[in-house]
Amino acid sequence: MSNVLIGEFIGTMLLVLLGDGVCANVTLNNSGFKAAGPLFIALGWGLAVCLPAAAMGGIAENFPASYNPALTVALAADGSLLAGKFTIGTVIGMIIAEMAGGFVGAILVWIAFKPQFDASSDLGDSLRGIFCTAPGVRNIPYNILQEAIATFWLVFAIKAACGAFPLGTFGVFLVIVSCGTTFGGLTGYAMNAARDTAPRLAFAILPIKGKGDADWAYGLTAPLIGPFIGALVAVALYAVIPWM
Repeated sequence: MSNVLIGEFIGTMLLVLLGDGVCANVTLNNSGFKAAGPLFIALGWGLAVCLPAAAMGGIAENFPASYNPALTVALAADGSLLAGKFTIGTVIGMIIAEMAGGFVGAILVWIAFKPQFDASSDLGDSLRGIFCTAPGVRNIPYNILQEAIATFWLVFAIKAACGAFPLGTFGVFLVIVSCGTTFGGLTGYAMNAARDTAPRLAFAILPIKGKGDADWAYGLTAPLIGPFIGALVAVALYAVIPWM
């Protein structure tokens, strides 16, 4: 099981490093890709999710990589993780590894882009947006619903891409890009506490010049609660559809 936890930690670290790195590239002053736009971000996040899954899947004892606490809980709920050797303790360990990986990945983004961060102290809340999400229209109950809908599609499509319609990691890439282009303007499509809550914590403690607060009033609601709701509904619906 240690290989599974190592795989989840390293994979999630790489996911956040690559994904938040895209946001840093688009946001920070003195970046060659500044203002590249939302499509650039959606494509970058698609690669950030699928490439670590492809690279690290073998380390995790040939089990499909999760890198997402909501997905991990959903797969545990439908029996995909708990079948055989995966226990409740393993699931809890995976979630801890994912959150730790997201935290470390965010710190690595700050280290890699430190000169650009130092030149961007005038950007205010945009600095927080490199690490975590924010709603287009702030309405917490509705934002929870929006995150649940986005995560429902993420998990349902991944189940299909890896199950009934096997497309592998390329399918995951298409799913993430689809989520970004469709739901990105609503809440920033967090869909994953390891990619929002953990980097938000890193942002809160890092000595970034000119940063604002971490907005925990939002961060501990929609991007944390919505994904678990959406993921659980997705596996429940997938289980009752007669694929065969």
